[in-house]
Amino acid sequence: MENVAWSRPEAERPGTPLLLMLHGYGSSEVRMAELFGSMPKGFTCAAPRGALDVGGARGWFLLDYFLDNDFAEVIGAASRLLAWLDTETARHGFSSISLLGFSQGMAMATTLLRLRPAAFTAAVGLSGFVLHNELLGAMEPLEPKVPFYWARDAADLVINPDATAFTAAWLAANTDLQQARYDGLGHKIRADELSDGASFLTANVPGSFVPRG
Repeated sequence: MENVAWSRPEAERPGTPLLLMLHGYGSSEVRMAELFGSMPKGFTCAAPRGALDVGGARGWFLLDYFLDNDFAEVIGAASRLLAWLDTETARHGFSSISLLGFSQGMAMATTLLRLRPAAFTAAVGLSGFVLHNELLGAMEPLEPKVPFYWARDAADLVINPDATAFTAAWLAANTDLQQARYDGLGHKIRADELSDGASFLTANVPGSFVPRG
């Protein structure tokens, strides 16, 4: 996969836990790379660029206001990410793989979980949603249930109420869910939720915490 931002040079990646950070619709890997410094220092963070051109920005699959999606597009995007992960894991021997996704990036992160539930150690979803798809749901509930931190604003106008309700039900049934609401957040990323998400990852991913100094 081309255009991946990394938090570490290649020589420093082997044996570390990987945090795959997935941007939202109409964004790019640059936005995720800006968050590397807020994540636990033991991680190697990687932020790939979505393949879909969205007016010069990027996305993972075509999306409308109702969050409808084309299943083939979603599976294609997820399959490319998983193939890339296989290659990088073979190259660097990551000790584990965890996920962080914002908005549509959370939809991608949970799709990866649905396709390979045993491959991931923990996940964080920021102001995002889970895709409502019967084919993806055929093998659910998932096992194992991965620790998942869902951060959002109940007044987020981008994620519609039906999508929010489905996401809440899906996460409760398929993950070891912790969630928090951030009043006034809207549909964006804020320092306090990043700090809480980082603490969650530290508690659930061995090797992610490195003391300062």
